[in-house]
Amino acid sequence: MSLTIKQERFCMVYVETGNASEAYRQAYNAENMKEATINRNAKMMIDDNKISTRVKELKSGHTKRHELTIDDLVKQLEEARQVALALENPQCSAAISATMGTAKLLGLLVDKNEITGKDGGAINHSIEVTFVKSAGNVS
Repeated sequence: MSLTIKQERFCMVYVETGNASEAYRQAYNAENMKEATINRNAKMMIDDNKISTRVKELKSGHTKRHELTIDDLVKQLEEARQVALALENPQCSAAISATMGTAKLLGLLVDKNEITGKDGGAINHSIEVTFVKSAGNVS
């Protein structure tokens, strides 16, 4: 089974996003197409036997990549903590950093920042726009 580069790209984006129309937009030159045309072409791609077979192959690999769970990560962190305690040396930062990096990569750990204005209130924005008359001749 041989796919074109664009078909392979369609398959890969479809597996990542789950959106056939978006996959079609990213794989093909669709900027001048109507949305209905994109949707119809994406549906035809999904219905193609070669495409659907490749999507199944990619999904299988994609699923294996995401088999790591939060429980697995907690177990790894606890093991690193126990080693640090047993050695009476909290120098297990490499193992902890690796576990935390994995968690971030899989989207299981998200850094959140809350930005507020004065006294915890809303942030006020103001923009000043000044128009300058052009020095050139205007006809």
